[in-house]
Amino acid sequence: MRCSDGNFYVVKFRNNPQHLRVLTNEMLATRLAERVGLPVPLTEVVEVNAWLVEHTAELNVQLAHNVIRCEAGLQFGSRYVVNPMEGQVFDYIPVEMLDRVRNLETFAGILVVDKWTGNANGRQAAFWRRLREKKYTAAFIDQGYCFNAGEWTFPDYPLRGVYARNEVYAGVRGWHSFEPWLSRVENMEADEVWRVAGEIPPEWYAGEWDQLERLVKELIARRELVRELIGLFRISPRRPFPAWVED
Repeated sequence: MRCSDGNFYVVKFRNNPQHLRVLTNEMLATRLAERVGLPVPLTEVVEVNAWLVEHTAELNVQLAHNVIRCEAGLQFGSRYVVNPMEGQVFDYIPVEMLDRVRNLETFAGILVVDKWTGNANGRQAAFWRRLREKKYTAAFIDQGYCFNAGEWTFPDYPLRGVYARNEVYAGVRGWHSFEPWLSRVENMEADEVWRVAGEIPPEWYAGEWDQLERLVKELIARRELVRELIGLFRISPRRPFPAWVED
């Protein structure tokens, strides 16, 4: 959707078929990743009024056996990583082209955040470039399944929250490859996490502040677990870091 600020956004509605809480997940996890210094889209609260929904046939959710209208109100907006008029975005590029991604090392950084937030989905990335550019830039999108989607729990499994191809981790040679993102998570002030949570509209978690409070407290405590969770992924049967050298 093109919004009043002139930018294009991917908009996730409150009555999406995944869960209401995924809007909270998107904003909380994306803004924390932004504070850690990772390439993620800018996020905004997007107000979609009833008139627009009523007069736009495309604003619907297509389920298996029926179609429901999108719900008016405050929605989650993830800004396009590049204006569609100025560049191209791909959700996949072949392994042979990964050497044309200018920030491939940030896949190690987003792994830190995915383990911290308990992303229950595979890591999603968008690869974009402006017109006439040869290099791509990776941006990390779709944080809806962090905190185990609508469950707000942390069932930690080694292969959750990781990218599908090991090739993006080829540059990981030790713990230093996860810096500065790992230290920024481990040392993030609790007040900063609370500040981000306070920016989320109460409609996105049904006004259940006690549930959001519990989630934030557990997230703050999990800062100490991130290194261990990455270690479990490292020794998993997938063996994602073949170039690892012990410090």
